[in-house]
Amino acid sequence: MTFRIVHQSTGNRARSPFRIIEQTTGQEVEWANRFLDLECLRRVAYRSLRSYAYDLLPFLRWWGSVHHTAHIAEEALSDSILLDYVRFQSSQQPPFSGATINQRVALADRALRGAFPNAPGQIAPPLQVSYWRRAPMGLGRPVPAVSRVRVREEKRTIVPLSVDQAAQFWASFRNARDLAIVGLMLMQGLRSQEVLDLNRDDLLLSEGQIRVRGKGNKTRFLPLAPEAMQLLDHYLRLERPNMPNDPLFVSLKGRARGSRMTPAGLRSLFRYHRRTTGVKTANPHRFRHTFATDMLRAGMSLPALMRLMGHAHIQTTLVYVNVTPLDVYQQYARAAAQCVRPIPVTSS
Repeated sequence: MTFRIVHQSTGNRARSPFRIIEQTTGQEVEWANRFLDLECLRRVAYRSLRSYAYDLLPFLRWWGSVHHTAHIAEEALSDSILLDYVRFQSSQQPPFSGATINQRVALADRALRGAFPNAPGQIAPPLQVSYWRRAPMGLGRPVPAVSRVRVREEKRTIVPLSVDQAAQFWASFRNARDLAIVGLMLMQGLRSQEVLDLNRDDLLLSEGQIRVRGKGNKTRFLPLAPEAMQLLDHYLRLERPNMPNDPLFVSLKGRARGSRMTPAGLRSLFRYHRRTTGVKTANPHRFRHTFATDMLRAGMSLPALMRLMGHAHIQTTLVYVNVTPLDVYQQYARAAAQCVRPIPVTSS
């Protein structure tokens, strides 16, 4: 069975604009859309709602291939449904990463529990085992947690761009708008969507600050590096159309001139420059990784970096702490030089 997602813009805050339908019949998948409506009622972010809809598609395709229907009855839910879904995901070629499988299974778990609150029994009860989870960084008391169906994830390694790679990629840009976009990612650590969401009045150049709306619509104020201020000033004076509307980064030519730059436009821009420069790892989030790594190596504390990056939890910031053998050697040499120890005198 085939499924697809359609977008239906409505002013109803209790109804998800994303609807999952069965392609041949055009009928909505009622239980999946009921879950999306519940998440919409919780006022989750628009992009999160879209991500939920697309992450449910693999589960629906698996269920439809096994049961030949998109309909799920409460009595059909068993304690092995998620385990069977994990086996299906793990058997695909090319294999999915552990993080992808866990994300899809966790969402299917939430959707089934949300759509069928009165289902008999629990979904995968043998894996609902309480255990004691240690508090972050060893602070505070351990708290009880619940293990769910998960597979082992590969350790995430942050590989920032080298100085030569960043310089080579950046040198390929020719207009002030694109230079300012890359500058905000490399020198301020902004996410790609945070850059696209910027408005003209978010720039507080006289105060050397920028106002950023991050995930969950949380606002933070960041200091602007002098180089970033110069790039933004050049863009505003030389290229940005003189217009009353809000978006900071806009399309510069064509029928869309003056409208806010889209995610697809940004992806196309980076794709073109990756191809022309040969720096295949240069993507918007890689510049954010590079910024975080540079700040840590310069001695910035984790709490300060956490605020700059807009992270809700310091564990997310800890991902960027990647100590290389060279870092170990340099820190040891610096610490050893400050230690004063008596050196025994050996007799000749």
